[in-house]
Amino acid sequence: MKKFFIVVFIGVFCLGCSNKKENKGTKQAIETTFTNPILKGFYPDPSICKVDNSYYLINSTFAYFPGIPVFKSDDLVNWKQIGNALDRPEQLDLEGLEVSQGVFAPAISYHNGIFYIINTIVGGENNFIISASNPAGPWSNPTWLPKVEGIDPSMFFDKNGKTYVVFNSNPPNNSPEYDGHRTIKIIELDVESLNTIGESKIIINKGAKPEDKPIWIEGPHIYNRNGFYYLMAAEGGTAEDHSEVVFRSKNILGPYKSYENNPILTQRNLSDNRKNPVTSTGHADIIEDNLGNWWGVFLGCRPYDNGNHFNTGRETFMVPVKWKNDWPIFDLEGDIVKDRYKISLDKLPNKTISRNADFKDEFNANYLAFDWLFLRTPKEKWYSLLDGELMINTRSETASGSSNPSFIGYRQKHLFGEVTTNLSFKAVAENEKAGLIAFQNEKHYYYLCKSLKDNKPVVQLLKSTENGTEEIAFKSI
Repeated sequence: MKKFFIVVFIGVFCLGCSNKKENKGTKQAIETTFTNPILKGFYPDPSICKVDNSYYLINSTFAYFPGIPVFKSDDLVNWKQIGNALDRPEQLDLEGLEVSQGVFAPAISYHNGIFYIINTIVGGENNFIISASNPAGPWSNPTWLPKVEGIDPSMFFDKNGKTYVVFNSNPPNNSPEYDGHRTIKIIELDVESLNTIGESKIIINKGAKPEDKPIWIEGPHIYNRNGFYYLMAAEGGTAEDHSEVVFRSKNILGPYKSYENNPILTQRNLSDNRKNPVTSTGHADIIEDNLGNWWGVFLGCRPYDNGNHFNTGRETFMVPVKWKNDWPIFDLEGDIVKDRYKISLDKLPNKTISRNADFKDEFNANYLAFDWLFLRTPKEKWYSLLDGELMINTRSETASGSSNPSFIGYRQKHLFGEVTTNLSFKAVAENEKAGLIAFQNEKHYYYLCKSLKDNKPVVQLLKSTENGTEEIAFKSI
C-alpha cells in the first residue's frame, strides 16, 4: 500500500506535564499529566521499547534525511531526541524517491545488550536491519532481508531463544480476493548472522473480521504475556478508517484468535463535527512501565475546518492501555482521544522540556541541530555553518523534482504559527531564488523568495503546479 503523509515544514513545538505531587514515600506513586500529541508534527508510525528505566521511541521519516529519529525518556512524559539511526549517506539512499516513499514504519527492539531497528525502504531495496550498542548511535549499515518481501516488519525475541520477524505481505498465492487484501507473515531469524531461516508462514489472512473484507492489515507487533502471544496490527488504511486490532495464540506460529471486540483503537465512527478531533488513529505499539501500567503509542492527525485538512502530518499520541480478560484495550476514557491524560510515575519526572516557546536557532554550533531535515540524501556538502550563519549554495535541483535540492526543513508542529528569518541574498539571474518554503510534497508548496524579475530585484510568492511553479504575487524591492 502506498502510505501518505501531509506535513508542512515550518512551525513551533509544545508538550508538558503538570500537577506534580511530592514523593513522600518510596512506594508512593507520583501523579502528573502528559499532553497529546507527545510528539507534535511529522512523527508517524511510532515504535517503542524499554531498557532498564529508560524508554526509546522512533518514527518514520519517508524521503527525508537523516532517517529515523531516536527519542529517549525516563518518565514517558518528557522526550528528548538523542540521535538519528540513519545519519550517514551510505546507510540511506533516497535519490529518485517520492516524498511519500522511503523510510516506512521502523520498529525498535532490544536483546542481550544490542538495540535493533528493522525497517522498510519503499522504492528501495525493501527490508533491512540495523543495530547499535548505544541507541544514540552510531548504528550499523543495513543488513538486507530478501525473504521479508512485504512492509512494516518488526522483530520478536522469544523466551526459548528464537527470534522472529513479522511483516505485512501478499495474500495466498499472490492472488488478492479484493483490493486491500493483505496478510501478516512470520519468519524465523538468526539474530547472530541476521539471516532468515526457512520460509515465511501466513499467520493472519485478510484481518480481524475476514468476512467483512478488511483492508491493509499492516504494522504488526508480537508481545508475550500470561502465556499468550499477542499479535497487534493496524487495519483499515492510513486515512480516517485507520484502526488497531489484536489477536492472540498459545503458539507463536498460530493459529491466532481475533478479539471479538476489535478494533481496540479507532476514531472512524465519530462525528466529524466533534471539538478538536483526532483522526486516522492506528499503527500502534504498547509498553509496560515501572509500576506495571501499560501505555500505547500510535499515530493520529489533527485536522481543522471540520474536515480532513491538516498541515502537521501524522503525529505521535499516547493513551493508557488496560487488560480485560487477557486482552489489551486502548483506554481513551471515553470515545475520543483526549489532549491530556493522567500518568503515575515511580519518581519525580525530569524538568519539563518546554515546547511552548518558539523554536529558534542561531546556528552557533558547528553542526545542524536534530530539528533540521534534508529532502532526500545529500550527496555533496552544499551548506555550511560559520559565525552564527547558515550558508546555503544555490543549485539546479528543485523542490518539485526527485533529487536533493538546497532545502533544509523544520517540521510544522502547530496548526497555526509564524516564521521569520534574516536572509542575505542577491540574485544575479531570474532563475536564482532563495527564501522560505512551506512544503508539503513535490506538488504542494508555497515559496516566498528573493529573486529578479525583468532584471529588477523582487520578492516573489510562488505556488506549486503540476509542472513546477507559478508566480501568484511579487513586490519590487
